[in-house]
Amino acid sequence: MKNEQGFTLIEMLVVMFVVSILLLITIPNVTKHNESIQKKGCDGLKNMVQAQITAYQIDHKGSTPSIGELRSKGYLKKNTTCPNGKKIVIINGKAQTR
Repeated sequence: MKNEQGFTLIEMLVVMFVVSILLLITIPNVTKHNESIQKKGCDGLKNMVQAQITAYQIDHKGSTPSIGELRSKGYLKKNTTCPNGKKIVIINGKAQTR
């Protein structure tokens, strides 16, 4: 008999089984952390908008701006929508999500 090099069908099935188990363990953890990442991204965006509100109030003697005013005066340049789809709005001088 020849000494052939290669993997047997059983060896390939064992490898596929191990990879499947690893994927079954990994995928739920990734989706759970995705929600946490989106929430933290939204919190960070909200904090940034709040800081720009404060900067606007300092520059304009305490008046409360709208999102449109912050954009038009150059305080905000990016979209104010969170990664999870919620919008940042200003209510009573505070940045909040809706």
